[in-house]
Amino acid sequence: MLQGKDLLSIHDLTVDQVEHIIDFAAQLKTLQKAGIPHRLLEGKTLGMIFEKSSTRTRVSFEVGMYQLGGSALFLSNRDLQLGRGEPIKDTARVLSRYLDGIMIRTFGHDRVLELAKYADIPIINGLTDLLHPCQVLTDLLTIREHKGKDFKGLKMAYVGDGNNMTNSYLYGAAKVGMTLAVATPENYKPDQEVFNNALEDAKETGASLSWTADPVEAVKDADIIATDTWASMGQEAEHDERKKIFAPYQVNSELLKHADKRAIVMHCLPAYRGEEVTEEVFEANANVIFDEAENRLHTQKAIMALTMADSDSLL
Repeated sequence: MLQGKDLLSIHDLTVDQVEHIIDFAAQLKTLQKAGIPHRLLEGKTLGMIFEKSSTRTRVSFEVGMYQLGGSALFLSNRDLQLGRGEPIKDTARVLSRYLDGIMIRTFGHDRVLELAKYADIPIINGLTDLLHPCQVLTDLLTIREHKGKDFKGLKMAYVGDGNNMTNSYLYGAAKVGMTLAVATPENYKPDQEVFNNALEDAKETGASLSWTADPVEAVKDADIIATDTWASMGQEAEHDERKKIFAPYQVNSELLKHADKRAIVMHCLPAYRGEEVTEEVFEANANVIFDEAENRLHTQKAIMALTMADSDSLL
């Protein structure tokens, strides 16, 4: 189903492929918890290009490859000629001769697209400024674990900055038929092209997608509330200004009064307590948030196995 393919955006996946990734991630998690070996990528090597640093992305991909029987190479700009100006298309063609797959975590989404265009091996988008598909597929697994399998009966609210997480939540919700209400300041909306694409995807599943500047309106009767840091990597100089702009979008106990009483709060981490989420709310939902963090491992293992294995019949 995904053998030999890239995973650059949830928008590129079919509804069945999204469901398959979530199901397979759950299966791999069960095997891991039971201590049952699942060395599906024996002898395979993943190159991990990091132009943006990360705790969770590096550890989860590297450990995931180890658990799948393969190996992973950490490649920073200091390790590659990319850092000295070699064209990404040349890097793609060289690495295709050595590796079985590449994960890249970078800034501009165009870099991932160019890498995929010239590489002969699967490319996995570990994050760009536009999209974060691995995290949102992970979050869908976490939602299923905590709220049940029927996404179509759930409402999710995203409150905060219209960033790569927001964009990917739009694509994810559209593919699984979930209701998603996004609340951001007027000048910090999600990408309009992404929104339009997600609305088209939603026609297939019946998903409901909306934007509002009012966080109270967004979280009304929500089953899941998600947020993210107000200043993403590369926006540190805007931090003080953003704190003022986003203050009304803090996920706190007062805001949660408008959500369903059984609502869960999610955060992809790192979290800045006292800014986008209060300490009280974070700790009350810590079990969900750290399940979400753990599930990066299982979901990305599913993605690597499904794209890099020699056969679709994995287990």
